[in-house]
Amino acid sequence: MKFRYFLKDKIYFFITFFIVYLILLLTFFAFRIDFSLIIMTSFLFFFFAIFVLLFEYFKKKSFYTNLLFNIEALDKAYLVLETIEKPNFYDGELLYQALYEINKSMNEFTKNLEYQLDDFKDYIEMWIHEVKVPISSLVLMAHNHKDKFDYKTLEQLKRIEDYVEQVLYYARCENAEKDYLIRKVSLNKVISNIALKNKNDLLENKVDFKVQNVSYQVFTDSKWLEFILNQIVNNSIKYRKKENSSIQISASEDSKKVTLTILDNGIGIPSFDLPKVFQKSFTGYNGRVMTKSTGMGLFIAKNLCEKLGHRIEILSEEGKYTKVNIIFSKNRFYDPVK
Repeated sequence: MKFRYFLKDKIYFFITFFIVYLILLLTFFAFRIDFSLIIMTSFLFFFFAIFVLLFEYFKKKSFYTNLLFNIEALDKAYLVLETIEKPNFYDGELLYQALYEINKSMNEFTKNLEYQLDDFKDYIEMWIHEVKVPISSLVLMAHNHKDKFDYKTLEQLKRIEDYVEQVLYYARCENAEKDYLIRKVSLNKVISNIALKNKNDLLENKVDFKVQNVSYQVFTDSKWLEFILNQIVNNSIKYRKKENSSIQISASEDSKKVTLTILDNGIGIPSFDLPKVFQKSFTGYNGRVMTKSTGMGLFIAKNLCEKLGHRIEILSEEGKYTKVNIIFSKNRFYDPVK
């Protein structure tokens, strides 16, 4: 609250003050009041006016400064009333009451939106579970009647299945902690499931899938980890080289962590895209030129890793390789009590 704006707002007070003072002076001169008494009265008159103005200014300045500071400091500015005391001047009380009503309305509106969003998420999850049944049936039929269904049909069915699964995990992403179960998981088993799931794509595209030294156990949720790894392997297949394509999966361990590495010799990621690969809906140069991409896979994978307490990082050189590391921290709190 700046003093000059406060004074500007008091323009009518000053006009009234000087009119009253002028009338008072004229009255004193008309009644031939002693000059020393006029000086004393004028001094008291101005002193009282200045005192009232300064008192009002500092009282309001304290309230409004605190109000604006708290608004800037809060993530949810509409909760500012919880951080300030009710003012003891009338226009401040009016503002406080107005903010209270706005805050009340905002809370009701937000709560209503949350209910609607929860209902929508529940419906989406239910719909996805329902639609996965006919998709799985179609995949099974295609495998059992390969004479009637070619690879392109199987490929499109798998893409539909992957996109439906991606929607499911995205819908659960914000509240992932309600769904996952942390326990000891064998990396070897998870990677075997990923290889089996992507078998047709790997064979059809002649991608050499190599796995070595993954006989480690980590604390994670197997279902979520499979989804994360599937997104990475799918990207490696999607952005492969035309010849001699390979994906190498390995793991290493030290006293503090287990690191799972997925390395491919694909087309790589341009250096200007690398810092943005985990951003929501970011497709990058490869996603626009090479193939259609939603830009959601790595974004969801990153969020799930954070929820699970893992770290994911990507290193790449355009035209040479892409390497993804998933780091599983060791924590003694997970060790069973003996």
